Amino acid sequence: MDIRGLLGHCAAIALLALICDALGFLILLVGILAPISSWDFFVYAGALLLAFSLLFWVLWYTFNIELPLREQQRC
Repeated sequence: MDIRGLLGHCAAIALLALICDALGFLILLVGILAPISSWDFFVYAGALLLAFSLLFWVLWYTFNIELPLREQQRC
């Protein structure tokens, strides 16, 4: 299966969402588990990246909705 079949029409947005997921989760774990004095920055930055990831997932899903041909002609 090719990348277009796996990720749909907007592969760039899906990849951006996946990158934000991975980085946000990693930064969040660093803030929670690492014994550093600036843990709150990492926790908030990780949570913010995860929130942006949700925005990208919604955009990806919205751009991948396909209408049947009959409904497109009605609009």
